[in-house]
This record gives sequence, structure tokens and C-alpha cells, in this order.
Amino acid sequence: MAQAMSEFDHRYNMLIERFHSEAEPAFNSAAEQEFGWGRRWGCNSDIGRLRAVLMHRPGEEMKVLEGLPLIPELGAYGDPATGAYWRGEVIPSLTEQQAQHDALAAALREEGVEVVMLNRAAPGRHKSIYTRDSCVALDGGAVVTRLGPRIRRGEERPVTETLAAIGMPILRTIAGTGLMEGGSFAYIRPDVAVIGVSSRVNEEGARQMEEVLALQGTRLIRVQIPGFRLHIDGAFVMLDHDVALVNPVILPFVFMEELKRLGIRMIALNHEDPSWAVNCLAVAPGRVLMSDQVGPRTQHALDKAGISVRLVAYDKVYLGGGGIHCSTAPLVRDPI
Repeated sequence: MAQAMSEFDHRYNMLIERFHSEAEPAFNSAAEQEFGWGRRWGCNSDIGRLRAVLMHRPGEEMKVLEGLPLIPELGAYGDPATGAYWRGEVIPSLTEQQAQHDALAAALREEGVEVVMLNRAAPGRHKSIYTRDSCVALDGGAVVTRLGPRIRRGEERPVTETLAAIGMPILRTIAGTGLMEGGSFAYIRPDVAVIGVSSRVNEEGARQMEEVLALQGTRLIRVQIPGFRLHIDGAFVMLDHDVALVNPVILPFVFMEELKRLGIRMIALNHEDPSWAVNCLAVAPGRVLMSDQVGPRTQHALDKAGISVRLVAYDKVYLGGGGIHCSTAPLVRDPI
């Protein structure tokens, strides 16, 4: 009689059955992260105690701005051939921008945050300082985004290299025709997040983010950003478990109603403040780094809501198109 299997096959199958694959614990569990990746990576909120953040000190890549032609009708500088552009007619010196960036990094370190610097900037990518846009930390790792305009395409590779060098898991890279920039993503709470669909985030990018979030049990709300505004962090930033700073002129009514249903108290930016003052960063629940240009009325409202504010000068860097929030990409927060 022919044998059903050889002795070797029998032993092999019995061995693999005994030493079987194990789906649990889940990839993003504390035990699995610490065992396989050295620490618990990522974020499940925008307000948990910030432990590590990715930043980039402006440097050689800024030279691409030298000699940019002025576009008088736009009141801005730009070169369609390279895609480089600068909003406004004032380009501060590199020394001024570096000084403010250094002060922000120092403030973060004083708050107990590990500052991870980008290994390098892609040549000529003068917006690399705005690290928020090139990666998004979710629970257990990071999503490397795909930036929209030509002058920002190429920032993704140095970010990927840096994350790999520090051992952070990369959960996904936005691919195909998807566009996604991190400034247009925010957690409201661990089970609910929001993405701003705009000229910098298309539906395909939102769909790919949604796939990753669905694995973590997080619902993704889509918000249409009006006109050619870029990111939701120009109008909405979480400050505490149930407090957000908002610019109600930009946010859709239906989204603000949803925030109310979720129990979020909204503090409206005052008309006396520069619009970019909303671009702040929570380093812990109720503890925020914010531009020193924010006015006394908004500061009073924040104080009444129990929000502790540390003011940082950042107006020179903002002239390039992004503030404190834009210049910081959280890598690790304590889970809430």
C-alpha cells in the first residue's frame, strides 16, 4: 500500500502545527511594539503627552529661494519651472528662521520632548521644515504621505530614511494617485479622526488613510476645505480631551455641529489674532505651545478653559507658509 505521506512530511507538518503562527497580541499592542520595535510607537490622539517629535532645521535647501522672481499680481515670489514659491513679498533671512526654529526645539526639549531631526533635506525642497506634512503617526507607527505640489514631492524619501533609522514602523506609504499631507489630518479622540479634503488631499489619499485607521477602529470624518486653503490645522487643533481651538470662518457648519455632538468645546480664534495663531501644538492634555502673536482675548479664553499656554516667537518661519503645528510631526505620544 502506498504511503499517504513520507515520514519527513509527517514530522514537518506536526512541527509546524506545534509551533504555529500567532495573530495575537495585535501589532500595535504595547507588548508587541516593545518586543518587536523597541518601544511603543505612534499616537492615538493629538493631545497625549508628547514624547518624540520630528523636526527639520532650515538649511542649504533654502538657497532655492535666492533669485526667485516676484509675481506682482500675486504679491509673492515663484518660479513655475522649479515649482518653488514664497507667499508674500518678505523673505526673512535664513539666520532669522533658524533662530526661531532653534527656540521652538529648545522649548520642546524643556517640555520633556525628544526632538528627532530629519537626517537630511531633499535638495531644493525648501518647505522641508514643515515636517508635519510628510508623515502622520498613528497607533503603532507612521504613514508616509505623498505631498501635492512639485516643490514638495521628494520630501518623502528623507522622512522614510529617518523613520527607518530610528526604528519606527511604517504602516503605509500613500501610493498611486493618492495625495495626502499631514497638516490636514487630526485626531479628535482615539476612535474618531478628521481629514481635510483640499487641493493637497484628494479622495484617494483619504481612502488610503481610512484603510489604515479602520484596522485600529478609528472612524474618519471628511471635511471639505474651502477654496484653495490647504490644511485643516489652519482652522482646527485639539488642545485637551474636550477642547479645541478653531477658526469658525473656515470650518464647515456640519463639522462644528459634529464636534458639539462629540462633546468638544470650541474656543474661537479672536479677530484680533493672526489667522495662523490657531497653528499651535499640544504637548500634553491642556498644555500648548503657541505663537506669541496670539492676542489677550484668546489667551483669556484659553485660561478660562484650563489651557496652559507657552508662547514662542515664530512669525519669521510662518512667512514661509506654516507655523508651530506645521513644523512638528509627533512620533510618540502617551496613549489616552
